[in-house]
Amino acid sequence: MAASRRPCCTSGRFGVPGSLSASDNGVSGSSNSVVSGGGGAKMMMGLLGLSGSGSGGFSGSGSGMNSNGSSSGTGRTPDTLLDICARIVAQQIPFQRIEERYDRIPEPVQRRVIFWSFPRNERDICMYSSLSRPSTNSVEYQNLPFHRGLKLLESGCVDSVLQVGFHLSGTVTAPKTSGGSPLPPPSSSGGGGGAAGGGVVVPGGTTGGAVGGTGGPPVETEKKYRVSVSFDRCKITSVTCSCEARDIFWCQHVVALALFRIRNADTVRLRVPISETLLQMDRQQLQKFVQYLISEHHTEVLPTAQKLADEILQQRSEINRIPGAPDPTAGASADDEHSWHLDEEQVCEQVRSFLSQGGYYNVNKQLVSMFAKVREMLRARDSNGSRMLTLITDQFLADPRLFQWKTQGTPMTDKCRQLWDQLGALWVCVVLNPHCNSSDKLHWRQMLERWSQVDVCPPEDPDFRPQTSSGQESNRLRPRRSVQGDDTTSSESSDDDDEASRDRRGREASLDHSLSNANRNAATANNNNNVNNYVPIARNARGGPVTVRRRSVFHRAIDAISLTWDNSHLKLILAHDNLSASNEPHSTNNINPQGQPLWHEHVPTACARVDALRSHGYTVEALRLAVSIIRTLKQDQLQSQQRWDEQQSRSSVKCTGSSVARNPALVPSAAEGWIGHPLDPIGCLFDTLAEASLVPDDQNRGGISNQYYFDPIGLGADGEQNATATPPRYQHVAVSGSRDRNESYLTLATEAALIGLGQQRVMPAGLYSQEKACKQEERLLQKLQEMELDAVLVAVLRKQSMLLLESGPTSGLGSGIHPESIPMHTYAKFLFLALLPHDTELAYRVGLRAMRLPILEDHEDVDDPVNGNVSSLVLSRYPRWFTLGHIEAQQCALASTMLSAAKGDIQRLRKVLESAQHNIHSSSHLFKLAQDAFRFATPQDGPRHPTLLNVAFELGLQVMRMTLSSVNWRRREMVRWLVTCATEVGFEALLSIMHNWYQLFTPTEATGPVASTIMSHSTVMRLNLNYVQQEELSNCARTLALQCATKDPPNCALNALNLCESAPISFETAYQIVIDAASHIMTSMQLFTIARYMEHRGYPHRAYKLALLAMKNVHLAYNQDTHAAINDIHWACALSHSLGKTELSTMIPLLVKNVQCATVLSDVLRRCAVSAPGVASACPPEAKRRCVKPLPYDKAPLKHLLDAAIAAYVNTTHSRLTHISPRHYGDFIDFLAKARETFLLAHDGLMQFGQLIENMKVAYKGKKKLMFLVKERFG
Repeated sequence: MAASRRPCCTSGRFGVPGSLSASDNGVSGSSNSVVSGGGGAKMMMGLLGLSGSGSGGFSGSGSGMNSNGSSSGTGRTPDTLLDICARIVAQQIPFQRIEERYDRIPEPVQRRVIFWSFPRNERDICMYSSLSRPSTNSVEYQNLPFHRGLKLLESGCVDSVLQVGFHLSGTVTAPKTSGGSPLPPPSSSGGGGGAAGGGVVVPGGTTGGAVGGTGGPPVETEKKYRVSVSFDRCKITSVTCSCEARDIFWCQHVVALALFRIRNADTVRLRVPISETLLQMDRQQLQKFVQYLISEHHTEVLPTAQKLADEILQQRSEINRIPGAPDPTAGASADDEHSWHLDEEQVCEQVRSFLSQGGYYNVNKQLVSMFAKVREMLRARDSNGSRMLTLITDQFLADPRLFQWKTQGTPMTDKCRQLWDQLGALWVCVVLNPHCNSSDKLHWRQMLERWSQVDVCPPEDPDFRPQTSSGQESNRLRPRRSVQGDDTTSSESSDDDDEASRDRRGREASLDHSLSNANRNAATANNNNNVNNYVPIARNARGGPVTVRRRSVFHRAIDAISLTWDNSHLKLILAHDNLSASNEPHSTNNINPQGQPLWHEHVPTACARVDALRSHGYTVEALRLAVSIIRTLKQDQLQSQQRWDEQQSRSSVKCTGSSVARNPALVPSAAEGWIGHPLDPIGCLFDTLAEASLVPDDQNRGGISNQYYFDPIGLGADGEQNATATPPRYQHVAVSGSRDRNESYLTLATEAALIGLGQQRVMPAGLYSQEKACKQEERLLQKLQEMELDAVLVAVLRKQSMLLLESGPTSGLGSGIHPESIPMHTYAKFLFLALLPHDTELAYRVGLRAMRLPILEDHEDVDDPVNGNVSSLVLSRYPRWFTLGHIEAQQCALASTMLSAAKGDIQRLRKVLESAQHNIHSSSHLFKLAQDAFRFATPQDGPRHPTLLNVAFELGLQVMRMTLSSVNWRRREMVRWLVTCATEVGFEALLSIMHNWYQLFTPTEATGPVASTIMSHSTVMRLNLNYVQQEELSNCARTLALQCATKDPPNCALNALNLCESAPISFETAYQIVIDAASHIMTSMQLFTIARYMEHRGYPHRAYKLALLAMKNVHLAYNQDTHAAINDIHWACALSHSLGKTELSTMIPLLVKNVQCATVLSDVLRRCAVSAPGVASACPPEAKRRCVKPLPYDKAPLKHLLDAAIAAYVNTTHSRLTHISPRHYGDFIDFLAKARETFLLAHDGLMQFGQLIENMKVAYKGKKKLMFLVKERFG
């Protein structure tokens, strides 16, 4: 801030110094009475351009206030005319202009102007000392600089306060507290006048402390901070504090000093600017003043003083060429920018620091708080709002991650994109300021266009990919964007509508230029009295190349600059609650049948106007415009219904069973959805109208910390805070000028939300846009759920639900909608729960209509996306439905809610079941629905619901049919659950799933978890079955087992044998199935397993037969000494040995033929040479006698096995020597030792082994180290 330059000589324009009073506090009684009664007031009124004859010209806010800003009342002295004038002059006119206007200003007048120049509202101090705005009872609030400064003030920590002109200084003592104890209680001697302009009420707080208050408990050694504040025209223009705090906003010490000045204005020592005091001194006094000043601070000011003295003594120095001298206490220069102090460097540093930390939760929360602070400044009409937003934008564009994302071709994170979206929405609010002048608009346009040209500036559409394609290719890639023929609704507009449209085209510009001609046509169609955007999409008629121009995130704001507020009808809406209050002529298109004003404009553009009005503090005007917009939406809704009825009467649109249009080209579709729009128009309407409906306690709850501001992106939503926060309470406030007694701001807010949520809109093109639409819908529904429904709101819900059902394709719940419309599951669930207690039939109509999922309606092959079975159509189409999983989850939740509500009504249960079976295409979600129905039907502490249990069973059967031929990782869980559900349903359900197993299960599942569970003892006991029922189940299970074994012997044979073992005929049949399949289908492992089962059940000969079949399929090479079949081979040979020599003789040739592994053959040889007691114990008595006697090695059948084992050792030895390495020499020697043991079993084995060793020495003489080890071990 540039200080004003004041005269330096005693004969200046302020007259004789001796005529000025030098009193310390206030104005002397005589001079005050003289000035207030005459010249001083006339001087001030002259500045204001008013007559000086009296105070009758003042009817504003100052005429009823005392010197401290409090209202004059009974027993209080009314304000003097001087104070009334000085208050207004101090706020509006620079002090420099007063000096230029008058040659002499009496000191009492100066004092009153200076007195009233300090800010009077504590909210302003809070706005510049608190970034976030939590509730007053939260822990976070206790740490805010404003709250801490308030505590310092209340504790009497502010001292030595002095105001010299437009400069305030003081000392703030920070008490030391031990163990985190709170600050001392306020001093009992504290006091002072009230705040000059409404103070902030803090729970448990006081009005402040006196200067140097001495009350309260003693404190330890304290640290003192020197604070100084400069101000001008009720704004603090600069602050300094000796503390080391560095932040965007002011520290608690500055807050304490400022609040002290507001609350104790009359007790602060007041001096005129220091230049005025110097004018009263003669030469000797001035010299003494300067020398004392230098002596007091010689270490600090002596070099500066000497430098100034040298320059003054030089006649041609610059300081002598400029008249006067600067005075920091005389106020700012008249040409300086008049704004509150904002540390730009700290703003940039903080934003840069937050962005460098990435997408952490607390970082985003801090940036959102900064956005909220910008909106707060805009609402206070503070120029620092746009200034701070400019600084934030510069830092956002300097984020190094933007260049990284661009070069790597990766999209920015969702959190970062949300911040950019809110940044763009804030700029729209800034440039739509109703009282913005042309120079500011030009400045903003140049700045926004310069930012848009930055290479890393994010595009307007986060999913935008630049491409150039022919019209034909564009239509191929975007099937939903091509139409055939003109929109039927457009051709039905009247001549009056066309005339009104032409008039509006001349005065309106669409805020929302899109990437394609689609949205531009949508804006044009809104001008054609079709606010709902249901128009055909434009295309390149010539089929030539279509080049899409890249638009940046700032282009909405650039477009908004061209919007004006000079339309006569718009001015009438903003100025009056109803048109009867004005005498202007009205067009019939601009009023509804009730005579209420309408506003036909592109809905996001119109709502952006509302947001701008509200953001800049024009709350009443914003409310009036919002009312006109929602009335326009309501009228357009009725007109859309009438057009649909007329169209149906002329030519019926062919629809599917779910009321989805079979030919999308014949029905209108929304080119742009209001839900999911970057400016969130419906959320803006709702918040504006709902704010006017808050109960007074909620409006004032939290004081300064709970301002109601619009958040179009939803970044300010704090899950933990919202979970514990008390929801707002609303009341019905009658709409000003409305003749309908039931129309209130709350009903209009509800209707705005219901109409917006029910708009039929097609799925946007990208993942981010789709997720944003889901989040906006959820936030709006959450706000609706927080409202307590009374009879009036229930009537609104019923009316809107009926209109949505009957409005045709313009409604997401209507008939003939576009096949790619976004489903209404989440919205319908809210309507269903809200209407259910009041109108059950309507609730079910809404719920059943909303169950449809048009995009999947004619494609039955679609399954769960999680399992990779999504239809190729959904994956290859444009745009892709990235949120399909979320949509199907909401569809399942809606069906579950309706099933739970209808559990006592058979007819409604059947309708919901049929709807779910027809519309739910995901097996996983259908399974979840079946589980929910089962849980509702079998409560732990209540009666069972058999009908709902049957519904769960039927849903489970459909899940089985859907997943029978597809891969689903939850299939086993689904099968087990269905058996459990069938058990709960009863005996007939179990028989049903076993009779129809081939439609529901694979053979393995049928013979495994299904049949085994049904035949278990626990199932019999659970159902309390009698003998006849048990036999029927057993027969059914055996039939199922044989069928499955015939169809899939490898996987079902063992289970079939197990199920049929109690019935000899069935058991034999299953055994024969295994024998027949053994040669060509079943593997050796499967046969060995069944053979072991047979041996375990006491059928050794059948086990032996199966073992022989298995051995035919076993093949072991020389090096497969860890093969999985080795244990089975040992078991088969032991079984053969136990059965007799004949069986062993049959087994050994198969073994020798298929096994070349020497270690396996030698192990079998030794086991067969001795008896096997474990196996023989299960043999017949005659076999036991045969097993006791050992078999000789030199006779059959072991002679053949011994020769094969020796030959295998010889072959293995030569094979291993071919590729042996030194590290394996030790293992090879051990191998030869085992081979020697086998060789010795033959009568000439030692000779054969010696010959093998000699052959090795000759053939592998190059491996000297190995041969040395062999010779050392074996000679």
